[in-house]
Amino acid sequence: MKVTLVAVLVLFASILIAEPLGIAFVYVGSVDDGGWTQKHDEGRQYIEKVFGDRIETSFIENVTEGEQDLEVLRGFAEREVKLVFSTSFGFMDDVVEVAKNFPGTVFMHCSGYKTAENLGTYFGRIYEPAYLTGLIAGEMTKSDLIGYVATFKIPEVIRGINAFAIGVSKANPNAQIHVIWTETWFDPSLEEEAAEALLDLGADVIAQSQDSPAAVQAAGQRGVYAIGYNTDMSAFSPDTFLSSPVWNWGIFYERVINELMDDKWISNQYWGGISDGVVDIVMSDLVPEALMDLVKNERKRIIESDHHPFEGPLIDQEGNTRYSKGETPTDEELLAMDWFVNNIVGSPK
Repeated sequence: MKVTLVAVLVLFASILIAEPLGIAFVYVGSVDDGGWTQKHDEGRQYIEKVFGDRIETSFIENVTEGEQDLEVLRGFAEREVKLVFSTSFGFMDDVVEVAKNFPGTVFMHCSGYKTAENLGTYFGRIYEPAYLTGLIAGEMTKSDLIGYVATFKIPEVIRGINAFAIGVSKANPNAQIHVIWTETWFDPSLEEEAAEALLDLGADVIAQSQDSPAAVQAAGQRGVYAIGYNTDMSAFSPDTFLSSPVWNWGIFYERVINELMDDKWISNQYWGGISDGVVDIVMSDLVPEALMDLVKNERKRIIESDHHPFEGPLIDQEGNTRYSKGETPTDEELLAMDWFVNNIVGSPK
């Protein structure tokens, strides 16, 4: 009986003095950018509520890709932080380098593709809700001209634009999506200019893939429907905002932390969808009830694997059949996508 009591007391004492798990986040933007980084930081706040004093989080925002990121990543590892979430594609090579030198730290890199024993990757199938927002845009346009303010010519963005365009085509075969590239993640003034150019062209719906809500705001100022990205951007144009594909990183962060605490984490490449809860769609009351029901039904079909947004027939801008009826691209093909479907005006090259 005495041995058992002592064992219990020792265990209780060890719990009391256990160090919280140190978790760090490296952000490319500001936590109040209204988009990408804000959603990651909401995920950080979520895990603080879930795990309480069992974890200790920290973050550094506005970290420049290819310049500051190496120093920031190394600094966290030197402080013996046990888990680092690196939240921008451009951090990839520096994450790989730091992970190699700090095997005692687990690194998770968002949207990248390079792994190591202590380095995993994660992203979400944001193309699923992007397809759903395309259905909305296709139904709501009257001019059959939809503007899209796009970031960088990389597979992640091209894939999302294509999914959106496929949704548009399903709802309205006559509509076209005009794409303007800004080569920015966050530059509100430049993104506003791009949106203005599309509005001057006659676009009556504006969509985007930027971290800022500038394109949504520009549409709102002209009384034109807007579709956001990353977050619910309705506050930036309450009278014209229709919908957004949105992230919910907290669910994934909780999963990784539990795996680490249970000593079950192994390096992997995570790519979750609506069924996981890591991505989804928000819709405003401006979306008509019948259209909202259609979107909800398509969302359900995606969750139940009854429909894939990239199910053929899919024809590219040159008239080539990329996927015949009933065919769908593999994940490897989606991750390397560098072509546009045929209702898009603009080049992915």
